[in-house]
Amino acid sequence: MNTQEIINKEQQYLVQSYKRPNFVLERGEGVYLFDTEGRRFLDMVAGIAVNALGYSDPGVTEVIREHAGGLLHVSNLFHTAAQTLMAEKLIRSSFADRLFFANSGTEAVEGAFKFARKWARSSSGNADKYEIVAFSNAFHGRSMGALAATANAKYREPFTPLIGGVHFGEYNDLERAAALIGPNTAAVIIEPVQGEGGITPASTAFLSGLRRLCDEHGALLIFDEIQCGMGRTGTLWAHEAVDVNPDLMVIAKPLGGGLPIGAILLTQRVADVIVVGDHGSTFAGGPFITAVASYVFDRVSDPAFLDHVKEVGNYLGEQLSELAGDFPIIREVRGRGLMWGIELDESLPVANVVAAAPEQGLILVGAGRNTIRLLPPLIIQQAEVDEFIIKIRQLLKHATQEG
Repeated sequence: MNTQEIINKEQQYLVQSYKRPNFVLERGEGVYLFDTEGRRFLDMVAGIAVNALGYSDPGVTEVIREHAGGLLHVSNLFHTAAQTLMAEKLIRSSFADRLFFANSGTEAVEGAFKFARKWARSSSGNADKYEIVAFSNAFHGRSMGALAATANAKYREPFTPLIGGVHFGEYNDLERAAALIGPNTAAVIIEPVQGEGGITPASTAFLSGLRRLCDEHGALLIFDEIQCGMGRTGTLWAHEAVDVNPDLMVIAKPLGGGLPIGAILLTQRVADVIVVGDHGSTFAGGPFITAVASYVFDRVSDPAFLDHVKEVGNYLGEQLSELAGDFPIIREVRGRGLMWGIELDESLPVANVVAAAPEQGLILVGAGRNTIRLLPPLIIQQAEVDEFIIKIRQLLKHATQEG
């Protein structure tokens, strides 16, 4: 089939819940994607922060080959070595004592809410202690529970009523959060760096204050590091930069190197209330996918790899600051590591920039109100950052001239 035939069949057979550009991706290599017409694109999205090691990584390919002939799936009714070893690595790298595997980020959020609500009621004896506090511009997923804690009305309103007991504070506003957190609060959930919300880091004072408020009111603190975790910000976990530990943490996107896997990390006091039958998942943490995830984790968690993310991330930040100085239409650049946002003036819609990017050989995605979200593969080099800057300059130049 040629490109147009594939696009026509997609429009005929798939639910039209995505707006896709008019090309068909075929393969990838390093930080580049190639379409069926042979065009090359510098990828600054990485499958939405998923492809940490880029495309066609030889090590990932070898692990897949090695384990493809073994166990692909046996369900969670049985022990497998790969799952156990992957869990040990994640626990030893973090604050957590226990782990539950999931298939995705939104599923991990759902499980974390279940665990939190059971712990809150069990520990307090208060049947009304089930409320969740989330924050403005938060994005925690599209399933019904995670969606209830996602602030954007565009995602929420078509599917109401959602689960009750969720209240929204203002991100980075501790005073307003304090007014919401009380005796009936089971948990507070927050992204240490918001992704979909526009690449906004939480302040140290805000996260420290939430930790204190949760302790005062017998509530759990949940960090959502689905997008900002596992090396993305230059430390293994984003919250390491502020030295505040949660009670639970949900992770997913980069963990499987492109394969679907998520996890809930939790402390022993939370795990103690979870018994056989409380939660489950048929596919989660299977032997094949955890073998691949184990390899990806070893690569990303290597101190030299994290140093690379910091170094190239700092360089990208410097180049973006120069870019902002040359284009008044840029309101702000913000981020950490290899997670950056370019917020534009409302006169230039980000959707227009994203749509025009492939013509410059560039893959981009938007976020927040009007922000270009940069989430390149973590293997990106300074030379490729330079290439990106040249391309984004051309994009912005053409867009502002046409405007």
